[in-house]
Amino acid sequence: MFKQFVVCLALLGCGFQAGAATAPADVLQLKDNASVTGKILAEKRDLVVVDVGYTVLIIPRGQIVKISRPTSAEPAAVVASLNPAILAPSSATIDAKAGYQTASTPPPVRDVRELVNLLGEGVVQVSTPGGLGSGFIINSDGFLITNFHVIEGETQISVEVYLVKNGQLERKTYKNVQIIAINKFNDMALLKIADKDAPHFSRVLLGDSETLSVGEPVFAIGSPLGLERTVTQGIVSTKTRELQGELYLQTTAQINPGNSGGPLFNMRGEVVGITNMKISFGEGLGFAIPINAVKYFLDHRDAFAYSNDNPSNPYRYLEPPKRIQQADAVNK
Repeated sequence: MFKQFVVCLALLGCGFQAGAATAPADVLQLKDNASVTGKILAEKRDLVVVDVGYTVLIIPRGQIVKISRPTSAEPAAVVASLNPAILAPSSATIDAKAGYQTASTPPPVRDVRELVNLLGEGVVQVSTPGGLGSGFIINSDGFLITNFHVIEGETQISVEVYLVKNGQLERKTYKNVQIIAINKFNDMALLKIADKDAPHFSRVLLGDSETLSVGEPVFAIGSPLGLERTVTQGIVSTKTRELQGELYLQTTAQINPGNSGGPLFNMRGEVVGITNMKISFGEGLGFAIPINAVKYFLDHRDAFAYSNDNPSNPYRYLEPPKRIQQADAVNK
């Protein structure tokens, strides 16, 4: 059946459009401006089964851009899957140890409106008794990145995720959030949603801040001043703005309190930075931590592991080998 779909997909790429005999029909918009019209028989997390009249197609979820279900209650075009996995379904490279994904081949360039829909589930709001910030999910197990200053001094953390139901985003709050690793010097924190009823989450892809160009368009999603899911667009002003001894991405995308910890995306839907501060007496002077620094933090997260025994220290050191040997000798 999978081979049959591949053949049909090749035909669709040449302008062939399959159609079911019955109406009303569902329309699946695929990549490369192809589409399939038929009746959806089943939907799984990774595939959709469609009856096109003369046969049944099994279509990988990653090939689907949009599903339209014309009914009396809903408009004809409803985005049924906002899973960001469609940005790079078959070309995502998974770093199992670090727990994040990157695209081995560049995803297609899209406009902001489309990307905001595709990335809807991957951007979250992080709340503590002292305030709130933003964040983004890096894998389906509920690991997410935010700024250290968003959770600094806090242990009661909740995360609001916006899940897709019936083509709409619905808010779900998770209150069992663990601190996995922190780097207070570079203002980064790795958290994990540990609620028992937590589903597999949609994640965003991490890009490469080194390949960014000055003047390249970018956009941010976050909760500035508590206004959740606010989108701001701008360009990369510079890639190497030095502030307090660290290099930041400078952007004209508006950054305000509450954006902290949220993602800065390129036009391929990849995270290229963590928004974390602005110059308060100016406009269009926002800053983000380059995503390559974040990947270094994740690659070496054991060195930044959070310890409940000493929560103010982001590092957990092992005893030097010589001291261990001397202690064993004394004990003997």
